[in-house]
Amino acid sequence: MVRKMGFYAVIAYILYGLFFYWYLFYFAEPKLPFEYEGTKADPATFLNGRELMLTEEYSKIRNMLFFLSTPFEWLFYFLILLFGLSRVFKKWAEHSVKYRLLHTAIYLFWLSIFAFIATFPLNYISYSLAKTYHISTQSFPAWMKDELIDFWINYGTWLIIVPILYWLMKKSKKRWWLYGWLLSVPFTLFMMFVQPVIIDPLYNDFYPLKDKQLETKILELANKADIPAKHVFEVDMAEKTNAMNAYVTGIGSNARIVLWDTTLKKLTDEQILFIMAHEICHYVEKHIYWGLGSSLILSLLGLYLTYRLMNWAVTRYGRELKIPAVSDIRSLPLFLIIISMLMFAASPFTNLASRYQETRADRYAIEMTKNPQAAIQSFQELTRSGLSQVNPPLLVKIFRYTHPSMLERIAMLEQYEIQQRNNQK
Repeated sequence: MVRKMGFYAVIAYILYGLFFYWYLFYFAEPKLPFEYEGTKADPATFLNGRELMLTEEYSKIRNMLFFLSTPFEWLFYFLILLFGLSRVFKKWAEHSVKYRLLHTAIYLFWLSIFAFIATFPLNYISYSLAKTYHISTQSFPAWMKDELIDFWINYGTWLIIVPILYWLMKKSKKRWWLYGWLLSVPFTLFMMFVQPVIIDPLYNDFYPLKDKQLETKILELANKADIPAKHVFEVDMAEKTNAMNAYVTGIGSNARIVLWDTTLKKLTDEQILFIMAHEICHYVEKHIYWGLGSSLILSLLGLYLTYRLMNWAVTRYGRELKIPAVSDIRSLPLFLIIISMLMFAASPFTNLASRYQETRADRYAIEMTKNPQAAIQSFQELTRSGLSQVNPPLLVKIFRYTHPSMLERIAMLEQYEIQQRNNQK
């Protein structure tokens, strides 16, 4: 039975991969709708032939890696359970030290190490792909450093969460999901508060914007929106990537607007001001807090479904999965599978909500800056620097895109430009 379950799981993953290979490389051919041909949203108008070819090649492979990576984690954790490695990790932990308080930490370390090794090839392929297409400028040692930082941050986070979670499982078999969620609320708020000042600086150097004239212009925009901002932060990304970005991060007094230095080097002040106005909208409309609230609601539903599904799986397949009880630490891979599956299933809905917020931010930004030409050029340059598909396949957009496609964004700006021109007549 165990061999059959493992065999069927591997076959299902292979068939899943073949489906997306067919979908991305053969079925979903990138065709621009007729009505957009020749417009400023048409990539043929601002990308040369080589850039068009590289964009399609890079996007297809990158999308393929995305669709392979998450289900690969499910398969990995499932095989960990089937072949008894979760039980082995627990034995290693128990035989390593006498103190029971350290058993979970050691179990987590071994599970994390095996997961890191299993997922390393796909992560390296993704890094190598970005290097090949000149998106990444990061050296291998620097990339490995970031990977190891990721490993230890994830391990440290789970070292806080897992012991408490499994203690709750033992104390309250029917309500652990609720108590776990209640504890997750202050923890999530705390992590969002400290991320800009503790976690993010582990990866990059942050400092106030060096261009004081540009900073003054940005702060004037912020003042118009009644935002009491004192600094815009610049982050050193040129040693890692040629892509561009700007974002809002943190909550409370640690909330900040961040600009990548690559954005500063490649865009004009007018283009940057449009991007900053976009980020200001996230402040004004409190998108961070709306996102936080919705994620907490989804996490409550997710933990309840995880509770129900774990009980069902252990009751029916506990022997095959080598899990004697839900509250046994050996069930952790099952917990991770279910959580990951639920997050993947919810991603079309969370992405849809995010795209709605980003659309509002685009509209807010163009109304604030009233410079559609600079806005359109900024999106065209973002497309070129990141080799982004202007019109991605439907499944890619549904599962990957937290922002509207560049086709939608540029077309909206071009429509605004036409309306602006007509109003001036």
